[in-house]
Amino acid sequence: MTALPILIVGGGPVGLGLAGELGWRGQRCIMLERTDGVVGQPKMDFVGVRTMEFCRRWGIVKWVHEAGYNRAYPQDCAWVDSLTGHEFGREVFAALQDEPRLPQSTYSRGERCPQNFFDPVLARFAGQFPAVELRFEAEVLGFEERPDRVIAHTRNLATGAEQQVEGSYLVGCDGGSSMVRKQLGIGMTGPAALTHTTNVIFRCAGLEQLHDKRPGYRFIFIGPTGTWATLVAIDGRDHWRFSLVGSADAAHPGEAEVRAAIIRAMGKPFDFEITSIMPWTRRQLLADSYGRNRVFICGDACHLTSPTGGFGMNTGLQEAVDLGWKLAAMQEGWGGPHLMDSYGTERRPVAARNIAEATRNLQRMLTPRTKAPPAEIFLPGAEHDAARRAFGDEYTALMKPEWFTPGIHLGYVYEGSPLIVPDGTPPPPDDPNSYTQASRPGSRAPHVWLGPDRSTLDLFGRGFVLLRFGSASGEALEQAAATRGVPLVTQALTQPEAVAAYERALVLVRPDGHVAWRGDTAPDAATALTIIDTARGAGPEAPHG
Repeated sequence: MTALPILIVGGGPVGLGLAGELGWRGQRCIMLERTDGVVGQPKMDFVGVRTMEFCRRWGIVKWVHEAGYNRAYPQDCAWVDSLTGHEFGREVFAALQDEPRLPQSTYSRGERCPQNFFDPVLARFAGQFPAVELRFEAEVLGFEERPDRVIAHTRNLATGAEQQVEGSYLVGCDGGSSMVRKQLGIGMTGPAALTHTTNVIFRCAGLEQLHDKRPGYRFIFIGPTGTWATLVAIDGRDHWRFSLVGSADAAHPGEAEVRAAIIRAMGKPFDFEITSIMPWTRRQLLADSYGRNRVFICGDACHLTSPTGGFGMNTGLQEAVDLGWKLAAMQEGWGGPHLMDSYGTERRPVAARNIAEATRNLQRMLTPRTKAPPAEIFLPGAEHDAARRAFGDEYTALMKPEWFTPGIHLGYVYEGSPLIVPDGTPPPPDDPNSYTQASRPGSRAPHVWLGPDRSTLDLFGRGFVLLRFGSASGEALEQAAATRGVPLVTQALTQPEAVAAYERALVLVRPDGHVAWRGDTAPDAATALTIIDTARGAGPEAPHG
C-alpha cells in the first residue's frame, strides 16, 4: 500500500526547503501556501554556511549564485552618524564572489540571497520532483488528526472551493502566527516584544554616488540618543532595506516619518522610491513543543528571533533537513516508534541557543542607547577625530561576535539525543564564534577534502554511511542495517587528513550528516543491532520535544 503524502502547511523558505528535501528523498508531499508565493518584502537575506552545504547536497548552489544578488558588491559593515557625515568604524568583508571558503566547510561564511530570490530557487528545486505538489493560494482552515492519517481542510482562495486533503503527516511551516501550532495548543515562551521596527524597501539607483562612504552591505546609524536605524543593500544594485529600529513600545511611523528618517540617514535630501513598508515586532519566543504523533511544526512556527545574526531561516532549514530524513524513514517503514519524538528533542535546544545569541547581538547593536555616545563625536572638526576613532574602535570590537558565528551554523550538537550512542567523551565548548570539527557522536561529521572539489560531506545524505579508517570490520553493522531495512553504505577512507579528523576506526553517520556512533573496534552482532536500532529511533523512548 502506497503511503499517503506528507502535508506541508506554508510555502516560505522552510516549507519549500522541506518539500524539496522530501522530493529529493523520493517522498510524496503536498505543500499548501495561502499566498501566490510572490515575496514583496523579503524577511531574510542571509543563507548561512550550513544551509549552503545543504544546497550543495541538493545541487542548487549555482542557482543560488545566479538568483539575483550582485555577488561583486562589497560586504562591509559600517557605523556612521549619516552617509554624508562621520564614519566611526567598519568591518571589512570581501565581495561574495571573492570570499574564501571556511577551513571547516565546502563554503564560505554564507551567501546573500534575499527571500524574494531564495524562495523561487527553492520552489524550482522542489518543483522538479514528480512526487512534490506545490499548491499556492491554498489556505488550510484546520486539520483532524487520526491514528493513521491527518486530514487538512483547505480552501482555494482563487475559486473559494473547499477540499479535504489527506496525508500521513502534517508539518506546520506557517510562520510566527502558525495556525498549526495554535490548533495543537502549543504555547511560546520568551519576551514577546524586543523592539517595534519598521522595514522599508526603497529603490535608488546610484545611491553610492550620493555620499562619500565606501560601499557596504550594511550601515548602522548612531545618533546622540543611540542606535536608531540600519540600511542594507538588499540586492547589491538599486534596492535597499531601511530599518527604523523602535523601542519595545508599540509605535509604528507613517510614510512621511519614514521618508524623513531615510533622508536623515543620508544626511541630505535625495530622490528615492518607496516600494514597501512593513512594521513588525522583534521577538524572542520558543515553542514549548515541536509537535507530536503525526503533526509537527518547523521554522518560525517554532521560534521567533531577532534577525541580528541571520539565524532564523537557517535554523528553520536545519529543522527541515532533520525532519525530512525522519519522515522519509517512517514512510519507508524502517523508522522506529520513537524516531519522530526525537525531532523536538534534538532541535529545540539548538533553537533556544540560536535565538538567545540573536538577542545578544541585538543588545550589542543597541548598546549606544544604554551607554550614550560621547557628544563630541557628532561635532565637526579634526579636533574630534580621535574621539570618533576611540568610539568606533570600541563599537567595532563590540559588534565583531555577530559577524563571525561558525559555532552557531556548524557547531550545533545533538547532545542527549535518544538517536545518538554516546562514547563518554566530554561535549565540546559551545562557543558561537568558534568551531572545531569533531567526530564525537551528535556532532556534524567533519569536512575534509578528499580530492578536487570532493568533500567527505558529499558522501552523506541519502542514507546512513559507515566510514571505515583501517582494518576494523563493518560487517556486523551492515548486517544489522539490512535486517532492519535501514539504508546503509560503507565507505573506506585512507586520506591522512580524514583519518585525523574522524579519530576512530569506524564512524556511523546519519542521513543528515551527524554522527550517530563511533568506535575503534568492530561491534559484535548484538551490539551492532543495538546501535542501528538506536539510530533509527527504536531504542528507549525519547522525551517529547
